[in-house]
Amino acid sequence: MGRPHWLALYGGVLAAWGLLFAMQMPPEMAAAARLGGASWWEALCAPAPGLAGAPSVFVMWALMAGAMMAPTALPALATWDDLRMAGARGFGALLAGYLAVWLGFALLATAAQLALAGAGLVSALGESVSQPLTAALLACAGLWQFSPLKEACLSRCRRPLVLFMAHWQDGPWRIGLRLGLVCLGCCWALMALAFVGGTMNLIWMGGAMALMTLEKLPQLGRPLTRPVGAALLGAAVAALLV
Repeated sequence: MGRPHWLALYGGVLAAWGLLFAMQMPPEMAAAARLGGASWWEALCAPAPGLAGAPSVFVMWALMAGAMMAPTALPALATWDDLRMAGARGFGALLAGYLAVWLGFALLATAAQLALAGAGLVSALGESVSQPLTAALLACAGLWQFSPLKEACLSRCRRPLVLFMAHWQDGPWRIGLRLGLVCLGCCWALMALAFVGGTMNLIWMGGAMALMTLEKLPQLGRPLTRPVGAALLGAAVAALLV
């Protein structure tokens, strides 16, 4: 994994995490760091309400998608690279297709955040301030852990070679789209919990990334999925009662 395309991937993931951290800095820290200028960081980190803030919110969700979801796909990307049949260009096309799906999710998440903020259901940091919304998000994520569709998507994520061989004639870009779609089927509900933990909460992001990565590992993921679902359902009940 010391080849240039892997180094570029790791560099991109680290850059995404770095930008997410920088977006959380108070304006005075951004000014002190001289990263792009204080006014640029203030505009990025404190988006305007309503549609005027949509570009900044989308940038945040796009960075979250790259920072959190690219690492969960590392086993599948390594499997692709081990085939040694497409080279760095094929690797890049596969990754681009995968990330394109998550950029689509970022667009939907941006629209959802703006709508929820407009309704007064989430704070400026994207965290739910509504007890029913928090419970609904937790319950939805918990129920999805038990769904046959999630299990079907997880089975493909855990055996990427089967997916690659079944659709090899489609080429790396379209295979990347397929991989992104099955990954989306696995993880969309857990990603939606950003509205519970806070969309600018790095601790939540790191924990969710670790959970989604473990779920995709065959030996560790199978005994993990249903207990996580039960815990989320329990948290949903607690959110309504506490």
